[in-house]
Amino acid sequence: MGVNLSKGQAISLEKSDGGGLSAVSMGLGWQAVRRSGFLGKLFGGGDIDLDASAVLFAGREMADVVYYRQLKSKDGSITHTGDNLTGGTGGGDDEVILVDLTSVPAEVDQIVFTVNSFTGQTFTEVENAFCRLVDRTNGEELARYTLTGGGAYTAQIMAKVSRRGGGWEMTAIGVPSQGRTFKDLLPDILPHL
Repeated sequence: MGVNLSKGQAISLEKSDGGGLSAVSMGLGWQAVRRSGFLGKLFGGGDIDLDASAVLFAGREMADVVYYRQLKSKDGSITHTGDNLTGGTGGGDDEVILVDLTSVPAEVDQIVFTVNSFTGQTFTEVENAFCRLVDRTNGEELARYTLTGGGAYTAQIMAKVSRRGGGWEMTAIGVPSQGRTFKDLLPDILPHL
């Protein structure tokens, strides 16, 4: 079982045997808030289109991005498995970004993961939202960050994976933001690099 991260907490991405990770996935899961009663059934929570993105940085400069319109990084080291327009019902990953850490270009020192509501609904309409990091070689969940607190924002800067020495570490950021795409979030990402 992985570590439940709190905002700002960092963990090293080393295997228990001391070796470094070679391939991870960042999963995003969510559900629309279910409403009860007559008005809830009439107006319902509806579907919510959250989008996961991975923004690659070389220093403070954006080097590339992987999101629903560009499913693979230019170098092929990161792949988005596809856009989920509604969210889930079972608590599993609704969108997944695959990262081959051994193939990430040397100049890329940080990968920031974001989530935004493309349709503009706020996080008050989202429940059971999380992001998690999984070791793709064995399926072990390394870390989980619960996107808690709802709120009148449409996006969140979830976490980042950064080069540290010869390995990588993950930091939970958990900062709310406003925007329908990763581009809208760039000014709020920069203070966390």
